[in-house]
Amino acid sequence: MSIKVALDEVRTVASGQAPFAYLLTVSEDQSAHAVAVAPSIGDGEITFSGGRTSCANAIARPNVSLLWPPADPADYSLIVDGIAAVDGDRVCITPTRAVRHRPAASGAGSDCAPVSLEERR
Repeated sequence: MSIKVALDEVRTVASGQAPFAYLLTVSEDQSAHAVAVAPSIGDGEITFSGGRTSCANAIARPNVSLLWPPADPADYSLIVDGIAAVDGDRVCITPTRAVRHRPAASGAGSDCAPVSLEERR
């Protein structure tokens, strides 16, 4: 199922999720690094304060993801992929893809709903 949502609506979707997100970066040894962050969604970007390891990973490998858990276990998680830029401990992500995701009701597979990053006109 696909649901088109403008970038300004990603903020609305995120507001219905858990009050934090997980930042997913890739370490030098190619292992995943996940930390909880408190993102702020602005016009075309998502920002937050990052730790030393997260910032180093994002500088070296700027393709990152944010995962907001659902507020209710039966609802969707929100996953936003993007390109990170780092200035000190400030991380700024330009989203490239967003999807709402949850396990399928039958327990087999998943139930994804893409979130469009197209701006409204």
